[in-house]
Amino acid sequence: MAVYAIGDIQGCFDELQALLDKIGFDPAHDRLWFTGDLVNRGPKSLETLRFVKSLGDRAVTVLGNHDLHLLAVAYGLKDDTAEDLDRILAAPDRDELIDWLRHRPLLHHDSELGYTLVHAGLPPSWDLAKAQALAGEVESVLRGPDCRAFLENMYGNEPEQWSDDLTGWDRLRFIVNCFTRMRFCDNDGRLELQEKGPPGSQPAPYRPWFAVPNRASADLKIVFGHWSTLGPCAEPNVFPLDTGCLWGGSLTALRLDGERKRITLPCPGARRPGKPEAAAD
Repeated sequence: MAVYAIGDIQGCFDELQALLDKIGFDPAHDRLWFTGDLVNRGPKSLETLRFVKSLGDRAVTVLGNHDLHLLAVAYGLKDDTAEDLDRILAAPDRDELIDWLRHRPLLHHDSELGYTLVHAGLPPSWDLAKAQALAGEVESVLRGPDCRAFLENMYGNEPEQWSDDLTGWDRLRFIVNCFTRMRFCDNDGRLELQEKGPPGSQPAPYRPWFAVPNRASADLKIVFGHWSTLGPCAEPNVFPLDTGCLWGGSLTALRLDGERKRITLPCPGARRPGKPEAAAD
């Protein structure tokens, strides 16, 4: 059995299938981890959702910001003119797909493999136990009767910093911003959510979330996506997998069982990065 983690797909279904062919994925024996952002901007978000859902317990995917945006659009809380999202919302299995998506986790940890999967990152004060507990708070709301209210209050950049005293929507918004949107923060964990470029493009005193000294999660092997402009990363125990398939970069898989191995598939890409919508932070 092989276990592969795969970076952000964003509706690039054909590229995903080509990568699975390249790694020799056997659905009867192998497992896949997805870093989130299964949908949006690419041409085949519907096919991607259906495929990952069809894998059942052979795949795990964490929620990304684009996935949450789809949920908000599906609940009528956000307008979106993206044709690939419209196809999902018009599909006969729309309700089944949306319900499946809102039951995906924000964090997945496998103690046997020794890896932790998130979409974006973890603030410096959260260790694994803290991150698991806080992910569970949001997951419980998403899966329950307050899902719509949460999605309605999900958007925004405040509060900037974690406190155990946070309550209500502020608390849940900060949690979801960390798991699905963060790239930079300062040494005290104050988020900088406006900057989307590579390390070095951010203003002082911010740095990549994984480069904060004495980070509580430094002992975790963290697999994540979200940051297509990040580039090569030499930080120990950090494994970024969003290599910009949608933008003409590549789609990347990382083998997690046994000896680590990265496999990349060059992607021709029809799009170039521009100013993203709010949900694409």
